[in-house]
Amino acid sequence: MDKRNFMGSNKKQFDLKKSEKLILSDEVVMSKIFVIRGEKVMIDKDIAELYGVETKVLKQAVKRNIDIFPQHFMFELTEKEFANLRSQIVTSSWGGQRYLPYVFTEHGILQLASVLKSERAKKMSIRIIEVFVKMRKILETNGVILSKLHELEAKGVEHDDKLLIIFGYLEQLEEGKKQETDQKNRKSIGYKI
Repeated sequence: MDKRNFMGSNKKQFDLKKSEKLILSDEVVMSKIFVIRGEKVMIDKDIAELYGVETKVLKQAVKRNIDIFPQHFMFELTEKEFANLRSQIVTSSWGGQRYLPYVFTEHGILQLASVLKSERAKKMSIRIIEVFVKMRKILETNGVILSKLHELEAKGVEHDDKLLIIFGYLEQLEEGKKQETDQKNRKSIGYKI
């Protein structure tokens, strides 16, 4: 396959060396991962591009081995999901795609490498899984941070209530001092000696 045809003239997202070693940034892979039906998935078209095969070839390989792709490894998008996905990917041209795309979970991506059996597919699936693992760690870390913020917020609400009471007392004291000062500074009336 001609590398220029595979990558396209405007797709310089990754670099193919003569030895077919792939240099692919985490950001490129992450940009191809979407959350659909609560699952992090990649679209068949994007995986085919990364694996260096046509989407049609990838889908044929899946259909021939459909028994090793259960629903939690791969599923076909509904028309509504596909429309939502296309609206998220404004820069991408989907062309006249006749069939709804398949999407693959992390496990489905590993299965694809065994079905396609190319060295490139094996290397790419490892690279993609590494990014999935990094994303999971980031999400776990963010989850811990988020729970700590919720704890602090809850404590802050308790402290806020106590601080409001203290500020109320301070305002009352301040008002009392002001009244005393006003009383002392007022012009006295009555008999002057």
